[in-house]
Amino acid sequence: MLPYAPAAPFMVVFYLKHPDGRGNAGGMHHHCILFDKYHLGYLGKVGMRYFHCLRNKFHCPVVNVECLWSLVPQEVWEKVAGSGATPVVDVTHRKGIF
Repeated sequence: MLPYAPAAPFMVVFYLKHPDGRGNAGGMHHHCILFDKYHLGYLGKVGMRYFHCLRNKFHCPVVNVECLWSLVPQEVWEKVAGSGATPVVDVTHRKGIF
């Protein structure tokens, strides 16, 4: 319902509280230029659908490169400390790290 507009010909100006719609209305229609300019990828779909996605199939934790030496046991450190050899770090012995 529009607000009251007087019938006098010299009083034709009235305002609407939400002329373009409330909130994010019009993102696909009359506000699409600014949505695409300032909020890229906000609207639309990306990627392929995966029905019944079980997250445990894709469980693959990562290890930071800085933390690799924490995987080497202390006895290996003591064994290699005197020689110039470098220990080989096997990260696959820990379950779930690939």
